[in-house]
Amino acid sequence: MDFSIDTSRNSTLRTNSSLDEYAEPDEPYHNVLLPSIYGIICFVGIIGNCIVIYTIVKKTKFRAQQTVPDIFIFSLSIVDLLFLLGMPFLIHQLLGNGSWCFGATMCTVITALDSNSQTVSTYILTVMTLDRYLATVHPIRFNHVRTPRMAGVMVALVWLLSLVSITPVWMYAGLMPLRDGSVGCALLLPNPATDTYWFTLYQFVLAFALPLVVICVVFFKILQNMAATVAPLPPRNLRVRTRKVMRMAVAICLAFFICWAPYYILQLAHLAIQRPSFAFLYAYNIAISMGYANSCINPLLYIMLSETFKRQFIVAIRPTQRDCRADPGTGDGSVSLRMAPDGLHQSQSSRELLHNMLPVTVAVN
Repeated sequence: MDFSIDTSRNSTLRTNSSLDEYAEPDEPYHNVLLPSIYGIICFVGIIGNCIVIYTIVKKTKFRAQQTVPDIFIFSLSIVDLLFLLGMPFLIHQLLGNGSWCFGATMCTVITALDSNSQTVSTYILTVMTLDRYLATVHPIRFNHVRTPRMAGVMVALVWLLSLVSITPVWMYAGLMPLRDGSVGCALLLPNPATDTYWFTLYQFVLAFALPLVVICVVFFKILQNMAATVAPLPPRNLRVRTRKVMRMAVAICLAFFICWAPYYILQLAHLAIQRPSFAFLYAYNIAISMGYANSCINPLLYIMLSETFKRQFIVAIRPTQRDCRADPGTGDGSVSLRMAPDGLHQSQSSRELLHNMLPVTVAVN
């Protein structure tokens, strides 16, 4: 099987013998439809992740202490944003029929950034799931471990693990000659007949199968614990609490699986295909789109399913016409924002007004 294949997602699947000879009939598809789809995904994803980042940063300006979920969500949004910022290079390749004009160094950097962002976002999602398990099943026993500082350490370790795991990308990403005399950016493995097989399995296990199994098992354990411990609650509270946990667990697992499964399934299927058909190539590009779309879905899930985040966002975008003072919460992960009347700090005689100020509590867990 003599072909060079880009097994990362920053350029289109390519074989030396099949795709180039059909480039002419495929031109409208690559020059109009795909760039438009990728452009929409890029725009929406960047806006969504910027909203998440802005909300968390703005919250810090209110002197509110960051929580463990804040650290993970902020890190995930940063990774997704970096991931989406690589899409313009993919769009440029599509518009240029696969050609790459940014040089070998940029090819390596963008390919590594793409693969690393893909892996890091998956690992952060997995770590977030494990954190939810500790917070739900062992809230007291591991409370000393679930700190913002430890969350930051975990994110750093995830980045380090991902950078090591994509060593083959750093080593073999490079420029591949095309039939028209130009070059494309691809992953050029030394012995494609065997290396492609092992690298595809390696990527499938580390970046998809293993995290998916961990996420599903952990959320199953959470639901088991909820079913076993919430029985004393009133029937209505039991239904509401169980429904919320179930909705979030199902949403995260389904979003992860639906967005990533087609890409990895087609990667595995390609191992048995020497000459991909047009249908296969179209399906492959759709799978790539769904993978990038996951970076749009992540912030939307938190915006739609988290009432806490909605309140934080409203506070972040609301014009501040009064002095805001943030007081530490009572240990339940909340922050009390006291809205002081204008001119309060200018008059000592107005101190008694402090007793009449109503606190606005924003939960951050």
